[in-house]
Amino acid sequence: MKKSLLLLVILLLPALVYLFFSTGRHGFMHLPIFYPEDTKTIVVDGKERIDTIYHTIPSFKFIDQDGDTVTEKLFEGKNFVANFFFTTCPSICPKMMSQMSRLNEATNKTEDFLILSHSVNPAHDSVPVLAEYAKLMHADPKKWMLVTGNKKDIYDIAIDGYKLAVGEDARAPGGFLHSEMMVLIDKDKRVRGYYDGTDSAQVNKLVNDIKILTAEYQSKTSKPDIYQKRQ
Repeated sequence: MKKSLLLLVILLLPALVYLFFSTGRHGFMHLPIFYPEDTKTIVVDGKERIDTIYHTIPSFKFIDQDGDTVTEKLFEGKNFVANFFFTTCPSICPKMMSQMSRLNEATNKTEDFLILSHSVNPAHDSVPVLAEYAKLMHADPKKWMLVTGNKKDIYDIAIDGYKLAVGEDARAPGGFLHSEMMVLIDKDKRVRGYYDGTDSAQVNKLVNDIKILTAEYQSKTSKPDIYQKRQ
């Protein structure tokens, strides 16, 4: 019996060691943090250390499909996914928003998690238009907000906040250019990942990464210290 137990330990030890070092001391993986912007010196346990300051999503104010005001305060203490679309988009939006609907269903029981979809054509995508579109997407306004607002504000937050391209272009299908990317944002408003919203495999990865991010914040002593620039 003792020999069998010893043999089992010997066989499992390499796998356990690999798991420990690949997932960190808390037993789970950390997602990268994008866009380091600065550093500062802090004191931890009486010792100085360099702490990285990362880019964060700026303040915003939009209107959702129910006509309610949506600001960054609603997202305090929550991880969320953001994207950009317009309701009359004839190209990537139908596939992307179908995948977003699938994401919404896959995360409907995930605590402290929301979805935020911005229309890049606010002149057309009024509250009533978004309300009808939200019904087609089965979007619960408490979990998934489709928002409109001032065009400049929407474009500014796309470019400066989420680091995504957006703009009007008469040559583009539907007259607008925007990214197909879904962006994962953490509770500290930092970018944690980009995923092709037209690719089901990428959205599957996003669903898994949301679980990783949720676990990261459930650990009180967790503090990710790695980053990755957007490809």
